Amino acid sequence: MSSNKKYWKSVEELDGNSSIVEALKNNEFVEEIPTDEFLANEGALSSSSTTRRDFLKYVGFTTAAATLAACEGPVHLSIPYVVQPEQIIPGIADYYATSVFDGFDFANLLVKTREGRPIKIDNNKMAGAKFAANARIHASILSLYDSMRLKEPKIAGKPATWIDVDSKIKTGLAEAKAKGGQVVLLTGTLASPSTEKLIAEFLGKNPNASHVVYDAVSESETLDAFETVYGERALVDYDFSKASIIVSVGADFLGDWQGGSYDSGYAKGRIPQGPKGSQKISRHFQLEANMTLSGAAADKRIAMSTANQKQALVLIYNSVVGASVPVTLDAKFKAEVTKAAQQLKAAGSKGVLVSGIQDKNAQLLVLAINQALASESFSTNGTRQIRKGSNEKVAQLVAAMKAGSVHTLIMSGVNPVYTLPNSKDFVEGLKKVSLSASFSLREDETASITTIAAAVPHYLESWGDVSITKGTYGLTQPTIRPVFNTKQFQETLLSLNGIPGTYYDYLKASSVSIISGSTWSQVLHDGIFVGTVPSVSAGSADYAAAANALAKSKTTPGLELVLYTKTGLGDGQQANNPWLQEFPDPITRVSWDNYVTVSNADAKLLLLSNEIVANGGLNGSYATIKTADGVVLENVPVIVQPGQAVGTVGLALGYGKKAALKEEMQVGLNAYSLYKGFNNVQSVTLTKVDGDHEFACVQGQKTLMGRGDIIKETTLEIFNTKDAEFWNEQPMVSLDHKEVKATTVDLWDSFDRSVGHHFNLSIDLNACTGCGACVIACHAENNVPVVGKNEIRRSRDMHWLRIDRYYSSEETFAGDNERKENIAGLSSSLSTFNEMEHASDNPQVSFQPVMCQHCNHAPCETVCPVAATSHSRQGQNHMAYNRCVGTRYCANNCPYKVRRFNWFLYSENKEFDFHMNDDLGRMVLNPDVNVRSRGVMEKCSMCIQKTQATILAAKNEGRVIVDGEFQTACSSACNTGAMIFGDVNDKKSQVAKLVEDERMYHLLEHVGTKPNVFYHVKVRNT
Repeated sequence: MSSNKKYWKSVEELDGNSSIVEALKNNEFVEEIPTDEFLANEGALSSSSTTRRDFLKYVGFTTAAATLAACEGPVHLSIPYVVQPEQIIPGIADYYATSVFDGFDFANLLVKTREGRPIKIDNNKMAGAKFAANARIHASILSLYDSMRLKEPKIAGKPATWIDVDSKIKTGLAEAKAKGGQVVLLTGTLASPSTEKLIAEFLGKNPNASHVVYDAVSESETLDAFETVYGERALVDYDFSKASIIVSVGADFLGDWQGGSYDSGYAKGRIPQGPKGSQKISRHFQLEANMTLSGAAADKRIAMSTANQKQALVLIYNSVVGASVPVTLDAKFKAEVTKAAQQLKAAGSKGVLVSGIQDKNAQLLVLAINQALASESFSTNGTRQIRKGSNEKVAQLVAAMKAGSVHTLIMSGVNPVYTLPNSKDFVEGLKKVSLSASFSLREDETASITTIAAAVPHYLESWGDVSITKGTYGLTQPTIRPVFNTKQFQETLLSLNGIPGTYYDYLKASSVSIISGSTWSQVLHDGIFVGTVPSVSAGSADYAAAANALAKSKTTPGLELVLYTKTGLGDGQQANNPWLQEFPDPITRVSWDNYVTVSNADAKLLLLSNEIVANGGLNGSYATIKTADGVVLENVPVIVQPGQAVGTVGLALGYGKKAALKEEMQVGLNAYSLYKGFNNVQSVTLTKVDGDHEFACVQGQKTLMGRGDIIKETTLEIFNTKDAEFWNEQPMVSLDHKEVKATTVDLWDSFDRSVGHHFNLSIDLNACTGCGACVIACHAENNVPVVGKNEIRRSRDMHWLRIDRYYSSEETFAGDNERKENIAGLSSSLSTFNEMEHASDNPQVSFQPVMCQHCNHAPCETVCPVAATSHSRQGQNHMAYNRCVGTRYCANNCPYKVRRFNWFLYSENKEFDFHMNDDLGRMVLNPDVNVRSRGVMEKCSMCIQKTQATILAAKNEGRVIVDGEFQTACSSACNTGAMIFGDVNDKKSQVAKLVEDERMYHLLEHVGTKPNVFYHVKVRNT
């Protein structure tokens, strides 16, 4: 059989006596539906109590009602071009290749523009462009149209000209030279050859100047270790596709560890491959404290504190290199880690170990272990250049500022007042700096208190270059003219260096020596150039001393706080981006917040709790966090997190920003204040305080409701030794008193689907990491509205695509039922139910993207009274918004719960002050997809605008569509290959082959909906 596990989304579901769970299962509408004066204003709507039945009685199912609903949509007059630009063809998209690196995220991109407006981020699929966009980069296009951006330069808080800015900085430099004061350039990691060259020239002209590199989220200890061994500050670019055994010690490499972008290579090794009966996938061990994306994907996850992880790393080092450094590790942990270490050693060059422990000795052991393995995944060829920061130099700068020895401080791409843990010291030192300038996208916490706040353009308005890995070179090109009066930092450097011309001229000239063998135009077209990939010569260090030092590290008193970055906000640069704020965290499914995650055992000791309330919302306790050196963070919301290591708590960085943010986006608490010494592990105490926090959490809103065939999974052993009927069990139904396969029974006659195109979407649960790039890509492509925290809490999220996260415990549904039936007496029932309510301390996790399944026998179509939803021969379930009168019958009849109802008009509505409420923000809207009005249903359209555009383009060019041309927003954004879209009538297409795979199954096959979205059974290598 595929799986006999019990799956659950929230701890509350494990309570067999919970009235809330029962209410949510049986009540489609968790609150009374306010339908009186359905098309009236929001005030009347929110206060109404008229029932849906009364509403339908009043209006009836008439054409007049449909017309009335349609007439409520806003009317806008079209204004034609007076003089049409030659390069713009209305209705035709242009694409520009570019690359991005903002100091934290990086990718090789294609930018879609319409009528001169960038509206969508896509991945560059050219050879050599291996870094795909994550959720934050997909959302960065909305940050271009952020109305809170710094619109012009300011001096002393007042508008100024760029001539004034350059003049003031030059005067400051002259004064610093005359007085013997220091000049410091403080930047994030640049990874830009031309900018680094400009800075080198600046330092040459100013002997009293220095350059300090600062990363808000530091990898300094890893850089120090690599530099000790190889003589260069860089990071290894691991290739997980070459590994059969992966051991991660505290490294969330499917998240943001060392920049991320490892998911593609990882996924290649996770899809079963090879001859039938002996197919293989990689085996993944994860040792960690917080539940992460990497831990969720692991075959074996060991929840342990960072202190124990250090001992485990030494134990693995002993096993692989044959050392005998004494370790102090609990027997249970020791046995599990020893198994992982033995398998890693046996794998040899097919094994790899990574670690996120911020300790130089730990990182030296990582290098030693991979060297001993001769790991193919570990290569010093083409090292990553995306982290260069030095904790030591940043500390020296703050000390120099406080001492008054820094005369001029010029900053670019950093916000130390917000991100530095000792920001008070920085602010104190800044007051002693004669001239300070911050080149910033926003008037943030730092720019608001510097002498000069210099407005810089968004990367989509800029020229630039990046070298993410050694040997590769990418160009950044503007896709729109600057929206505001902005100027690139490089332009100012040119002025300060006395170099004539523009940065474009300088960039083009400096690229000549790098792109040898190609041309500027070709690289600009492709967006990427791959040259000679240099290797770093092998080195060594005193690994034995590092192992002994690490083994002597002691457990910190109190609880261990592990700081991390969330998939949505990262380091916090895009905190004013509503797409990212509303993006549910893949693990907790909470949006619009950061919070402290606590294990169930620690929560009971500290009397902390979570509770799902009557309307489906999640409430949680508050706690105060206090570090060993007295730093206090008050009223931190609490999430009881299954899988959190006992004795540890987690907290996300990137929240708590206030400056240059809309009020709705000023959420969460600033955890950087706890990031002492740039160490993400701190010793803290946690104390409960009064009050309940209201979370915007979607995890309890669409439950499994007892149906065990939504997630199908098996083990690699069973997959290879049993027939598909065993591990991909087919649902059976009764037909004429005989058991037959549900898929063979139809209530309706099927139409001929073999003519023309017929679209299917394949989703492989083995390849999906839950990263959420598809969710944001769908947001951008389909003009999905942002509704805000209050509406999310009321089960009114509008995401067309959701990624369900399921925990699985060792119990089975059948086992649970049997235990309940065998209960004898009151005392037995109390003890039994108490045991069954206990959440697994370390559950397995499954992610499942769910959108409209585009059923060929769609339940929604049969109940729509006005035929607003209908089916096409191409397999797409359509929505005619103008016909919809908002009965919500279709949503009630949908077994997948994928339809969304527009309770309000979310565009141009002051109650929803997000990007759709201002003219600038609406520039991101896709003109191929209409903005839905209030009172209608909406859902995934399988990106019909994209499929039709592909058909029309091929028709105009007189050619046959090749496999891979058809894409949806989600499939094109998916970098792991989890989502494959195409035409099943093209028998040579990839999706046509996948639909015949024995791992294929549909959601709720026994219902008989015959979806055009199908899934692949998850195989675990346990």
